[in-house]
Amino acid sequence: MEPTNTERYARGAAVFLLALGCYFVLRPFIGAMLFAAVLCFSTWPLFVWTKARVGNRDWLAALLLVLVMIVAIALPVALAAQSMIVHSPELVEKLRDFIDERRDLDLPDFVVNLPLIGSSLNDYWHMLMRGSEELVTLAKRFADPAKALLVGIGSGVGNGLVQVLLAIFVAYFFYRDGERVRGMLYEGMVRLAGKEHGERILRIAQNAVRGVVYGLLGTALAQGIVAFIGFVIAGVPGAVVLGAITFILSLVPMGPVLVWGSAAAWLYFTGSPGWAVFMLVWGAAVISSVDNFVKPILMSRAGGLSMLLVVLGVFGGAIAFGFIGLFVGPALLAIGWSIMKVWIEDPAQISEGSKG
Repeated sequence: MEPTNTERYARGAAVFLLALGCYFVLRPFIGAMLFAAVLCFSTWPLFVWTKARVGNRDWLAALLLVLVMIVAIALPVALAAQSMIVHSPELVEKLRDFIDERRDLDLPDFVVNLPLIGSSLNDYWHMLMRGSEELVTLAKRFADPAKALLVGIGSGVGNGLVQVLLAIFVAYFFYRDGERVRGMLYEGMVRLAGKEHGERILRIAQNAVRGVVYGLLGTALAQGIVAFIGFVIAGVPGAVVLGAITFILSLVPMGPVLVWGSAAAWLYFTGSPGWAVFMLVWGAAVISSVDNFVKPILMSRAGGLSMLLVVLGVFGGAIAFGFIGLFVGPALLAIGWSIMKVWIEDPAQISEGSKG
């Protein structure tokens, strides 16, 4: 007996309501689940390698990779968030006291000798140094907003830490049940695009995700490590925390410059101009060179994804998913870009595959 139109509509409505209910239940975790999928997708060969060396025990291999992620990703985020929230007010107050106490401080020569604006900056600086009332007013004007901004950034990173930990928790189950999930994903792509083209799309998408994740995380870890080494050599206090902050800010274009540039300024104003010059040279020649040379090499597997799409993915992902969107956004754009390239190369292949 054929179902009536009323029964069809009722089934359709029931399916829609069920899907809608599942969406509202999972909506708070969508970002974390996507991040977990990105991590598992990009590190699956490492999981297979680890699994083979622990007696093919899925749960143990998954646990080992999750512990590595906690140390490599969650720990730097936690250090950066803790430092920003706890020490930001103290830092701003010390800076305000420092300016108030050292009013005879001179600007560096390279600032004074800047064409067109150097002399004006120098005159205004000395006017501030001599005029205590104007100096205090200026310090108060910027101190409170600076504290609020730094604490707000720290709180945002702290919220991101919760999402990162949740994503790592989800990643454990993705690893453990990875073969089943991989089979379901494969069958879905085969039904959509056919066997040959479905496998190709999956392979291209996996390479794109790996390229983006390796490029972002690999560059962030490398910059954090070399920045930590530079801070230790120059004697900058809190080198571990500053290295963690460098790891976080390396996901944002020109972000590490804020860290090593601030460290160089601190060294100069505390009477260590030689170490300040070293910090500037180290930052420009070593820390920034990691971003300029290592990232393009690591991201070469991302299907020719342009840096514009990476930047848009970073900021758009952060707006859509918060902190973890820094990773999820570029990965999603990489997948979309790779699939679009496949479709442009042969626009008939996907539609033919879906018919098969």
